[in-house]
Amino acid sequence: MENQKGFKISQYACAVLLIVSSIALVAYQVVAIDDVASGLLYYVAQSFLLAGSIFGLDQYIRIINKKIRN
Repeated sequence: MENQKGFKISQYACAVLLIVSSIALVAYQVVAIDDVASGLLYYVAQSFLLAGSIFGLDQYIRIINKKIRN
């Protein structure tokens, strides 16, 4: 149980860091060159997709476990 809690914390930390890093990179490019490269937009999309999947899958599993217990 303790190991699983540490695993969830690392998943959430990874998701939040991905979102923060993508926003920071976009802000840096806008300030530096007044444009956002298409490769960076792809990175932002993938970051949000992964972060959403991490949070969404965890919520989905919680709902299923709650239904099984009741």
